[in-house]
Parts: sequence; structure tokens; C-alpha cells
Amino acid sequence: MGKLAVRTLRAVLALVLTGTGLVQAMMVWTLVSGNDPEDGTLPLTALRVITILGMASVQVALVCVWRLVTMVRRGTVFSHAAFRYVDGVIGAIVAAALLWFAVTAVDAPGQRDDPGVTVIMGGIGVAVLGVALIVLVLRMLLAQAVARDVEATQMQAELDQVI
Repeated sequence: MGKLAVRTLRAVLALVLTGTGLVQAMMVWTLVSGNDPEDGTLPLTALRVITILGMASVQVALVCVWRLVTMVRRGTVFSHAAFRYVDGVIGAIVAAALLWFAVTAVDAPGQRDDPGVTVIMGGIGVAVLGVALIVLVLRMLLAQAVARDVEATQMQAELDQVI
């Protein structure tokens, strides 16, 4: 990964992390302070809490991707330490999907006239879970690469002993 790509990716990650943090802080302040311009009904409060938690899951994924990019730059991504961060990304995506299903459930009573919206929202949740499965497959590829790297290191050590 080139230096320009790493810098650009880190800038985007930092920008998104800062933005989600600021929005989270404003939403928490609105919930806690009681200065809510809305009427404070349960669905609006629930949607705000779900949104705050959803942003937290995005932030977890961003931090994990940041750490993986750091490992790529150092050349240590093909190690067992990388699995922790890949698992963090998978967990964050699954959490986001579950939160999206919660949004769908909170919104469903308001969609009685058009239940297709609820079905579409459920489909989006399934698609997000599909992204988690894709990352899981990539994790399996990483496991194979780590195993090959360990095997190559052992073979190199054996070859060095022979020579």
C-alpha cells in the first residue's frame, strides 16, 4: 500500500471518526439536557439511541481498519494479531445490522399503510449481514495467508540450516 493511499485513507477515517463523534455528542446532549425540540415520544428517543449506538459501531470499525492499515504499512498484517481487528470489523458490522433491524422494528408500526417499506428495510439489514459474511470470507483468506507465511518462514529456516 503506497504512502499516498495510506495518508488518504487515514484522513478519511479521521474525518469520519471526528464527524460521528461530534454528531454523537450532540445527540447525547439533546437526550440528556431535555432541550429536545421534538415532543419526546418513545419512537424518536429510541431512534436517537439506536443512532448513537450505530455510530459507535461505525467508530469501532474505523479504529479496527486504522489498526489494520498500520499493520499493512509495517508489513505485519500477516500475523495472528490482525485477527483481533478483523474480528472487530465483523462484530461492528453485525452490530450495525442488528441496530438496523431495531430501526426497522421501531419504524414498522408507522408503515402500516405501506408495509413494503418495512420489507425493504429488512432487506437492507440482510444485505448488511451479507457484508459481514464477505468480511468473514476475507478473514478466512487472511488465515490461509498467515498459515502460508508461517510455513514459508519455517521452510526458509530449514533451508538456511541446510546451506
